[in-house]
Amino acid sequence: MSAAAWALAAAIAVMIAMSAAGVAYARTRRRSIEDFVSARGSIGGLTAMATMAASLMGAWILFSPAEAATWAGAAALIGYGLGQAAPIGAFAVLGPRLRELAPNGRSLTEFILGRYGRPMHLFVLFVVALYMFTFLAAEMGAIARAVGLAADAPLVLTLGLVGAATLAYTVYGGLRASIFTDSIQFAVIVPLLIAALIAALAYLGGWTASFDAVREANPALLDVTYLPGIEFGLTLVIAILAANLFHQGLWQRVYAAKSDADIRRGFIAAGVIVIPAIIGAGLFGLWAVGNGLVNADQPAAVALFTLAIEILPGWALTLLVALALMLVMSSMDTLLNGMASVFAADLSRLRPGLDGRSLLRSTRVITALLIVPAAVVGYLFDSVLYLFLIADLVCAGAMVPAFAGMWSRRLTGGGALASAAAGILVGALFFPTKAPPGGDWWTWDALTGAWHILASGNLLASFLSAVVVSSLATLLFILTGGRGKEFALESLADEIRPLESAG
Repeated sequence: MSAAAWALAAAIAVMIAMSAAGVAYARTRRRSIEDFVSARGSIGGLTAMATMAASLMGAWILFSPAEAATWAGAAALIGYGLGQAAPIGAFAVLGPRLRELAPNGRSLTEFILGRYGRPMHLFVLFVVALYMFTFLAAEMGAIARAVGLAADAPLVLTLGLVGAATLAYTVYGGLRASIFTDSIQFAVIVPLLIAALIAALAYLGGWTASFDAVREANPALLDVTYLPGIEFGLTLVIAILAANLFHQGLWQRVYAAKSDADIRRGFIAAGVIVIPAIIGAGLFGLWAVGNGLVNADQPAAVALFTLAIEILPGWALTLLVALALMLVMSSMDTLLNGMASVFAADLSRLRPGLDGRSLLRSTRVITALLIVPAAVVGYLFDSVLYLFLIADLVCAGAMVPAFAGMWSRRLTGGGALASAAAGILVGALFFPTKAPPGGDWWTWDALTGAWHILASGNLLASFLSAVVVSSLATLLFILTGGRGKEFALESLADEIRPLESAG
């Protein structure tokens, strides 16, 4: 068979194997609505590490870091790695705190509703849905293009296959099936990524030769002091931290952990693993530039696969396709189940008469329906990175107001909502009009003269201003909040109750 045929065969084999494993595992478990969306207290530190790492390392690590490296260089890759580790560290602090405040909860949105009230809850629900839907659409679009490029498969066919394979076990088994398959995927993902890097280095002539070509093409990309790279790296730290704090799939894993110690051990270990994985995947973008493979006909978004097709033998390309499928399924099942759990919690409040079986059935239907619009958006958008950044900006503006209420008793729902809105609006003033390195839409010389990043289309200015403005506004509302109106954080434990346990 040709290399393309082998790649397609590998893709189909991975999808069937993972789907079958997830369904088989789910058949051995009792399936209640509570188990479907929370798997409360069921995983130790080692499993927490595996499921967090696999959930975070979606197919995007084969696209976004490499795409960023083609124009922002090594400094951006370091920022990408540190940025992805930052939220894992934050969860080690915020996770135990949320479990303390709402021991019977399942999601961040439940805390927001109990702490701030309906308006802020609807806003955060929108932020969570926007980010996770964007993530899902980006994953589906990226993997479809990658498999289409490597295996010469139609885009629509690939979207349909990967969507159906992931849904098969996610709809049936819920969070427990997702965590189980994450453990398998984690055990395979890391060795496959290492194998792909070794193969690429071997066919590029070794470590030194591979970077000599980059140095000849664009030496600035290898300079860790390259200013655009540093600025974009800092942007990524802010953006990824903010966005992942609104990732419901990760909050599910906070509640799935047996103890706070398991959260800290497992999540921090996952962060240590994710950093080199992201940097390693991003190197393919640098090597693609060195080999002249980034141009109008070969976009930066698929630099890794373009390089693989040009220089790697068929067996290595097949492994890379298998890796991509493992990655995308590990993140897609997390995203689908995470969004479904948010809707399930709201559905149980809107229709309190629903029994556990009906709620479980409704949650499964919602999970299945989410895949269709995500596939459409993934089909229409080419830039994975730009899709993420749009959602990330909204999350950056909402981050501090949403989480300040875990400790502050004086921040009201109205104050939190106003602070988030102010941050997002100011950040939007600087947001670029197209994919990085971006495009401007206004000029103000006095502003850029004061600090060069304060320019239209500058991502660092956009994200930094969103966080700073929302933080200052939050602090102002806390300081000016009326005494005697402090919120009783202790009341959340009674307000947020388990879903009906019988399915």
